[in-house]
Parts: sequence; C-alpha cells; structure tokens
Amino acid sequence: MVRLFLLLTVGIAAISTASILIKLCDAPALIISAYRVGVASLLLMPWAIHRTVRRQWKPSSLPWCILSGFFLSLHFAFWIASLSYTSVASSVVLVTTTPVFVGFGAWLLLKEPLTRPLVLAIALSVLGSGLIGYGDMAISRNALFGDGLALLGAVMASGYLLVGRKMRKDRDLFSYVFPVYFSAAVLLIGVSLLFRKPFFGYSSSTYLLLFLLALIPQLLGHTTFNWSLKYLPASTVSIAILGEPVGSTLLAFLFLGETLTLWKVLGGISIFSGIIIAMKRAPGTQETRERSIS
Repeated sequence: MVRLFLLLTVGIAAISTASILIKLCDAPALIISAYRVGVASLLLMPWAIHRTVRRQWKPSSLPWCILSGFFLSLHFAFWIASLSYTSVASSVVLVTTTPVFVGFGAWLLLKEPLTRPLVLAIALSVLGSGLIGYGDMAISRNALFGDGLALLGAVMASGYLLVGRKMRKDRDLFSYVFPVYFSAAVLLIGVSLLFRKPFFGYSSSTYLLLFLLALIPQLLGHTTFNWSLKYLPASTVSIAILGEPVGSTLLAFLFLGETLTLWKVLGGISIFSGIIIAMKRAPGTQETRERSIS
C-alpha cells in the first residue's frame, strides 16, 4: 500500500506540470495534444518493436486499446482547447468532475461497488475543485463554450479510465499503454491535418516544452496511473488524479507568480481528504497491499 501511494504521488506530481507547460507553450491545442502523445509513442517504440519481434502482443486487445486512445485523444483536445475560451479555474473545475462519471460508470459497467466512503471521497474532491476555482472564476462571451469543452474533456477522461481498468486486469502495462498512446497520436495528427494546423515553425523553447509534456506528464504521469488501474478501481484512480489541480496551483505559485488564495488552500485540503478516504476505503485495497509487498 505504501509503495502504491508513493507511486501515485509521483504520478500526481508529474501530471501537475502539464498545465504549466501548456500555458508556456506557443502552439495550438491540437498540435500540443498530438505532440504530447506522439513523442511519448516514439519513445516507447523500441520496446514495442522488441515485443512484436518476440510475438508477445495480444491482437485481441487492440480494439479496446484503440477505443481507449480515442477517449484519450478527445480528452486532450477538448480540455486544452477549453483553456482558450474560459478561465483556467473554470476549466479545471469542470474537467475534474471526472470522478463523478467514473464512479457511476464503474458501478454500471464494471460492477465495482459504489460505497458510501467512495461517494464521500468523490463529493470532497469535486467540492475541493470547486473551491479552487471559486475565487477567480472569469465570465466572458466565450466562457460557456469553453466550459462545455472542459466538461466534454471530463467525460472523455472517464471513458479512458474505465477502459483502462477493464484492460489492465489481465494485460501488462506496456502492452496496454503503447497502442493507446499510439492510436491517440494517430487520431490527433489526423484531426490536426484536417484542420490544417501547422506542425512546424515554432520556437526551440516550444519544442522543448512539447518534449517535456510527452516525457513528464504523459510517460511518467499517465503511465503511473495506468499502472495503478491494475490494483485499484477506476473511481479511486480518478480521485487520485484530482491531486493535479492542487499540484498545478502550487507550481503556478512557485514559477508563474500566481496568487495562492485561501480558496485554493481550502480546496486543496478538501481534495486530499477525498484522496486519502478513497485510498483507505477502496475495494480491493487489501489485495493491493498483498500485491505491493510481493
């Protein structure tokens, strides 16, 4: 259990860098998304070729991996695009409603129990996200459109986590994440070409940021959470991911000089309370302890 908690903490820290890197990146949302999963796929390519040569792939899982990649690509496209229309606070509040969709989706589709502690954890986490955005929520003509994009991003992230939970029960980590990241990259590259978004012509600092997005929040962050889906319910993992706005807020305070308000502090406390409750009360936690020790 300690090992699992520590790795999830590393995952939270890794994905918390995403919003900072995106904010500094001078490229369209689709291009940022395509580079993020595209470069991550290229970094995994040597391992994938090795697995193919040794015939260790399981072709039967490919349709599910493509479906997961489809959800992941739309999650990135909708969420990153929403940041251009609404405030960061509003976008984060809506995109972090993921545990609500995952909790009920796992109950309906995966038959995972929706316990009272889990419902409490979901409520505390969503409340915390709301508190973080309450103090500085901006309203503009495009805000409603941006809010809708962020909400769609939450729905797509839910589908990504639910498929991951189903596949990771009997698939090893990298046999799952490579085809997921690769299929997401193909979809995003195709859509970027359709909308004639330029892949080249950016500054060297932008390319460095795109590489860091692939390396840290994608390969380190997302892969850590995909690993944890083998041992924890999708609803619990989705709550753990809500540590991202807390980490992003702290990083923005340290590196971008953004204000650390009372609402953000209270929201962070609420979110981490939900994470702790979910980790302690999650179904299968005892099994996780045993697996982590072995």
